[in-house]
Amino acid sequence: MTKRTAFVTGAGQGIGLASARALAVDGCRVVLMDRNAAQLEAAVAQLRAQGLDVTGHAGDVCDRASVRAAMEAEGRVDVVVTAAGVYWDRALADLTEDDFRTMMEVNLIGTFIIAQEGIARMSGSGRVVTVSSRGALGGTRFAHYVASKAAVVGLTRALAMETRGTGITVNSVAPGFTDTPMTRSAPDEMFTAWSKLEPAGRAADPSEIADSIVWLASDAARFVTGQTLFVDGGKSLGGLGI
Repeated sequence: MTKRTAFVTGAGQGIGLASARALAVDGCRVVLMDRNAAQLEAAVAQLRAQGLDVTGHAGDVCDRASVRAAMEAEGRVDVVVTAAGVYWDRALADLTEDDFRTMMEVNLIGTFIIAQEGIARMSGSGRVVTVSSRGALGGTRFAHYVASKAAVVGLTRALAMETRGTGITVNSVAPGFTDTPMTRSAPDEMFTAWSKLEPAGRAADPSEIADSIVWLASDAARFVTGQTLFVDGGKSLGGLGI
């Protein structure tokens, strides 16, 4: 059978890199996309050293021309995973319009561009998996991030409604606290404190998020669309853990 081709954004590190690896292990040819060219090159080399069928395309998801160039170079699109995103901490009183604009530009509009371009090139069995966040449920000191990820959930549902019945599915994975370079940028004591708040007493490994993404990208999930899967060890359930 002809290999499926998967495009993964934000693939230079973290959840994006883990997803690219997992999809390649699952048998896909994977195009890693990231705006950090050096980081992307290292990620591609790492996966090729493991015998995986991958290539890289440096570019910004907010640049539609760059996204089109990557997809047209491959000639087919079967899977799109939108793992590119940004985050920074900011108290409500200090948030600016520019904070919101930048967060929305990357996390929401970047997701929209890659998803729209991918869907336009998919046959009747395409898969789009967006990456939202448990943060979409709310939180303190990152209202701009919460708003952007909640918008990704809404966008996912809207895209799924427009593609339902075509064989193309659009779903979202909402990771909880995950051990990535982004979360590791916090001081060690803060990372440890956050980890202790998790039901499992630890952060998720990126591979645990990637496994869910691979499932939603598979034929096994062909009758699932418009859904958001929280992969957070149960923290989104709330309640008292006693």
